[in-house]
Amino acid sequence: MDLDWPGCRNARDVGGLPTADGRTIREGVLIRSESLQYLTPHGVDAVRRSGVSRILDLRGDGEVATAPTPFTGTPLAVRQPLQDPADPDHGQPTIVAACTWMLDRRPGLFAAAVKAIADEPDGAVVVHCHGGKDRTGMVVALALSIAGVPEDEIVADYFRTQERLAPWLEEQLAAEPDTALHPEMIEFRDTRAESLVAILRHLDEKYGGPEAYLRHGGLTTADLAKLRSRLVG
Repeated sequence: MDLDWPGCRNARDVGGLPTADGRTIREGVLIRSESLQYLTPHGVDAVRRSGVSRILDLRGDGEVATAPTPFTGTPLAVRQPLQDPADPDHGQPTIVAACTWMLDRRPGLFAAAVKAIADEPDGAVVVHCHGGKDRTGMVVALALSIAGVPEDEIVADYFRTQERLAPWLEEQLAAEPDTALHPEMIEFRDTRAESLVAILRHLDEKYGGPEAYLRHGGLTTADLAKLRSRLVG
């Protein structure tokens, strides 16, 4: 369900997605978005009225310092970057290679982000990075997989970001006169369904799937059960 948070183009509640056992993801529990730095004052009010109990910011230290959100530094916000400050730039030629590089390098940080969703006792957890597509997309995909949402539904949710952010991509391309840079910009800003499919195949082939990956990162059986209980109605 798309959320009307003025200033955000890609805020949506993943509630209502079906699980393989015939249940659904609860509404008002897990929200995904691009960075909340873009919220207008009316958008900030809308967030506060949405029953949000935790905002999980996946961005790195430099990103947050450059572009804090209205909630940065408040009790509502939790920092959970997916890279260590000592990590180099990924240097990968494709978005799939960049994402799998991040997953392989820091499974503990991805597991910690998913655990933060599970550990919040009440209200909605907002997960965001900068564009709300790659880092946010991976964390949300991991959480939904543990909750039992079929892969095709997870991929379809990821692909919705393409439509939501298409105008933003067009604006960025229009603002860059060097058209030789456009293919790389598109590669790292688009959210093709096949990208997430490839990322999930990587988790299958290297770790045995999302649950095994998260266990590799440190999540326990109790953590996974708590996440399922929190997300599934």
